[in-house]
Amino acid sequence: MKYFLSQPHQPFFILGIVNAIVMILLFALSYKAILEINISTLFLHSYTIVFTVFTNLFTGFLFTTFPRFCQTKVIEKDYYTKLFYLSVFGTLTFLIGLFTLNIITQIGMLIIFISQILVVKKLREIYIDGSATDKKDAFWILIAQYFGLFSHLFFIISSFGFGIESFAIKLSFYMYIIFLTFSVGQRMIPFFSHSFAIKDERFVSAVFILFLLKTLLSTFNDFSYFKIAEIFVDLILGAFLLKEFLNWELKPFSSPAILWVLHLGLFWLPTAFFLSAITLSLELFLGTSFYYLSIHLLAIGFLTTILIGFGTRVTLGHSGQAPNADKFVTNLFWFIQIVVILRALFSVNIAFGWNLNFLFDISFTAWLVLFLLWSYRYAKVLIFGTKL
Repeated sequence: MKYFLSQPHQPFFILGIVNAIVMILLFALSYKAILEINISTLFLHSYTIVFTVFTNLFTGFLFTTFPRFCQTKVIEKDYYTKLFYLSVFGTLTFLIGLFTLNIITQIGMLIIFISQILVVKKLREIYIDGSATDKKDAFWILIAQYFGLFSHLFFIISSFGFGIESFAIKLSFYMYIIFLTFSVGQRMIPFFSHSFAIKDERFVSAVFILFLLKTLLSTFNDFSYFKIAEIFVDLILGAFLLKEFLNWELKPFSSPAILWVLHLGLFWLPTAFFLSAITLSLELFLGTSFYYLSIHLLAIGFLTTILIGFGTRVTLGHSGQAPNADKFVTNLFWFIQIVVILRALFSVNIAFGWNLNFLFDISFTAWLVLFLLWSYRYAKVLIFGTKL
């Protein structure tokens, strides 16, 4: 336990990974009507993936790297340890509430929300106190964290029956976890890649505005005019992101696996927006639904690929080992892409009425296998500091 709590990324990575396995299993069993819970499966899936999985993974990463971004002292062990235990307590309370009383679920959400407030409070202190001369990237990371708080609050309000669940989901997804991943990635990936290309100073702020438009339009895209406008925003976002990423000259085909996995994840971002424009157009003309296809391309293709890549690098580097990917881990990076394709196939199946619903079982099982395999390889490093 002493080593496990010695660095902030270790407990939060483990909590995020455990939740990735437990929450997707609960969602799948609820979706298939095997388990009865007191909230909707959509609420369960979106809330837990955002605030018990990705939030913990990001907390571990940023509590380790954000002080370096801002050039200030590391976060005190006593602070992040208490936050970890608070997050665990909130998660357990939430889980108990799913099978007992809704009020207990809401109390669990409130505890998780308080822990998130304390995370953002510490990141804000680091941002203000840091001596770095250039804190533009840190600013956008903090902005994404504020949107995380706002969206979390909207989730809690919606749990009382107010009709803002759709907005809470879209806000937490695009303006929090996707924009946060983008903000971190656009800083770190060119740095790791030794790219010396000069970035457009308006790049991140323009993406922020486009993400905000995407959030609002996707919330109200039941109206055809809003859906048409969303298609145009998707095309602009995809083209704008792709143009900038190509300018960075990342050279993924000649980079080691620990690096090209980040390049691969990065290029999923414009790809997902282009495909979103295509599927939204098909929905308009065919009167069908692609069942959250673009959201899962972003959540798995972009977000999960990037986080697994960063998580692997941080886990190895901060345990005194070279951040290299051997054959096992390289295959794991490729396996993430299989998970993306399987989930995409399930959405296409829904859109065209193929009745291949076993694709749901295969896709969620692949997600479980992904995190179980990553845990098999790196849990002992995070918990005991074992050398590979």
